[in-house]
This record gives sequence, C-alpha cells and structure tokens, in this order.
Amino acid sequence: MSKKSRRVEVAPVMDGEVPVVGMREPCPCGSGRRYKACHGKGEEFVAPARPFEGLAFECDLVALREVVPAATAPLTLTGEHKGRKTTLVTVLPAAWPAIVREDGEILLALQVNVGSGDASRDLGEALSCALATEPGQPVETGRVSAETPRIQDLIDVAAPLAVTVHDTFDYWVDSNAEMTDEVKSSIERASAYAHPTARLTSVDGAYWTQMGEKEHLRWFMPYDEEPLLNALARLKAAGEDDLGEGTRFVGMFRAQGLVCPVWDLPLGTGAAAIEEPAVAFGKRLTTALKVIDPLTDEERRARSGLTTRQVTLR
Repeated sequence: MSKKSRRVEVAPVMDGEVPVVGMREPCPCGSGRRYKACHGKGEEFVAPARPFEGLAFECDLVALREVVPAATAPLTLTGEHKGRKTTLVTVLPAAWPAIVREDGEILLALQVNVGSGDASRDLGEALSCALATEPGQPVETGRVSAETPRIQDLIDVAAPLAVTVHDTFDYWVDSNAEMTDEVKSSIERASAYAHPTARLTSVDGAYWTQMGEKEHLRWFMPYDEEPLLNALARLKAAGEDDLGEGTRFVGMFRAQGLVCPVWDLPLGTGAAAIEEPAVAFGKRLTTALKVIDPLTDEERRARSGLTTRQVTLR
C-alpha cells in the first residue's frame, strides 16, 4: 500500500514516574492536554500500513473485522499458552474486546473501537489480558504501547483460518449456559441489523452479501496497491473485469492496508453461483499481475477511472 505509516507520539517524559489519572483529566506532566492524548497514550511506536501482514489468513481476518456481521474462527496459540482454546469472533455483547467463558475458552473480538492506530497490537493486548483473566469474566484491556505484543506474536501465523459465518449471534451464548429472555432479545436485536453474508470457499477473502434489493461481492486482496490497480486496469480495458453476465465491477475501498474490489451482482445470484466466476477472475488477475509492460493509453484511462470509483463501506 502507498499510505504512510501512522506515528503515535507522546509528550516529553517527566522526571520520575507519571501518576495515572482519569483518561479525560489533565495530564500530570503539565502539557495542558488530557491524559489520554498525552502520557496516557503509552510509548512511541509506528503503526504499520498493513497491521495483519504476515498472517496466512490476513484477508479473511480483515474481512471479519470490516464487513462480516457474525462469524467465528478458532485460533492456534503458540508458546506457553499453546492448546488454550481461543476463538476469534466478529463482535461481542457490549462491544467487549474479549470474554473468558466458564470453561476457560477465550472469545476474542475484532470489531472493537480502539484508538492506538495499530489493530494488531490492540488485538494482541486483548488476547494478553484475556489470558490473565479469570473464567466467567469479560476482559478489560490496558494502554497499548511499543511493548504490547502484536497478535502475530501470540498465534501460529501460518495456520489456516476456518471461518464459520453465522446467521445470528447465538455464538454469544455458552452452550452450557441457559439462554435468558434478556440475552435472547439482545441476540434478536443484533441479528435484525445484520445483512445476509456468506464466505466463498473457492477463493480467500471473498464475501457475498445482500443488502436490501442488491447483492455484492467484496473481495479483500493481499497484493500491494500499485500493481493491483495496474492489473485491474488491464482487465478493465480488456473487458475482463466482471464476474459473469449481469455482474459489474463498481469500485473498491481500502481497509487495514488492503484493497477490496466490489462487484454488483444480479438479485437472486447467491454465493454458490459466483464461486466458479470468482476462480476464473482470480486466474485472469494473476496473469495480469505478472505483466510488467507500461500501461497502454486505454489502460491508463481505465486506471484513472479506478482511482475515482471509491465505494463507501456500509
């Protein structure tokens, strides 16, 4: 990606230990800023453009964080916690970053509001805190700093991710616990706002969804932005950027350092019908990515059009 890394800065260090105060209170260092915007930020670190780079399942992880309403996937921990049952989930009740169930299983949420600038450290902090939390409790996280492990430091980065997309948020409930009326009502409310979604099995990082009277395919791709845009421009110029009759490439958006092309699909297509066309497109894209010749005039025009077709993420 061409975006610059975000640098998180802190105020000059005080002599002696900085006392911890409320995050919205004035910082004790006398800078005049609130604690959360000053020494409450932690140590300086550089947030990477692609925070989940290095994970074999980077594209699926970003998809679960950005566009998939309800999904789960087991994680493989390493080191002293190897074998500890841990499940990655899209979201948890009350927007908790993690929960430790009564049997010790950790549910680690992706869709959490955080402000460190590095999603991989935020997730690593949540998992680290969960590993030290007693069973049956939600997880409270601390401040993220340069010393905070990234999620890549705690799990097997080469292990595949077996994603299960759910129609509801029933995974919130422990199988050994009774579902109360309050919990059932909460699940029903959350499910009412979730768009039907399915993961394609033939390619990585591609998710079909239906939003009202429209269907889309959103496909997170692991390629650097410049060569990917060139390849897409070559396919566009050649009339090979669709996924079959009635489909249309409508643009793309960026998330966590990845580019996600988006296609409109005819209503009633469904996820299964797009599997083979997605494989065929993937082969065309792989071929186009290998071309290193300068873009032709027509391809340059197509490339220029691509940069203006930014899709709003909903």
